[in-house]
Amino acid sequence: MALSIEPGTPRSAEAGVLLGKLDEALSRGYSPDQQHGLSLDALEESHVHFFLARLDGTAIGCGAVALLDGFAEIKRMFAEASARRSGVGKALVAKFEEIALEHGRPLLRLETGIYQHEALQFYERLGFERCPPFGVYLDLPPHTIETSIFFEKTVWRLTDSG
Repeated sequence: MALSIEPGTPRSAEAGVLLGKLDEALSRGYSPDQQHGLSLDALEESHVHFFLARLDGTAIGCGAVALLDGFAEIKRMFAEASARRSGVGKALVAKFEEIALEHGRPLLRLETGIYQHEALQFYERLGFERCPPFGVYLDLPPHTIETSIFFEKTVWRLTDSG
């Protein structure tokens, strides 16, 4: 079984299925103003790199890394339930780390929700530490981030994705 991480197009049918499942999962726990995912238009901006994770050619995960002022942010990361704990998430994060380092942004940040228990444990296992809100989240009304948890990690070398 071959796992690959490839540049993708957020408007592709495969990405649409994965992003739809992510949106469905988030809508069960968070109000619309507590969901901070990038729109399809934003995912296509030049400073955002979107990827699909494939297992034997089938798209099983996706995510993006946005190159921002002074840091990079992981956005819209999702893996099929059947693919979790298979290394797909770690491989995606390794790709995000690679892109961030290539563009001179060793500080990698993300926002996730308090009900995403698997994600919280996953990011902590990969060395991310909780941090205060950052970037655009600083300007949001408090009720829109009361269900958010923020993480960051300084990447000095690439994580082994194998």
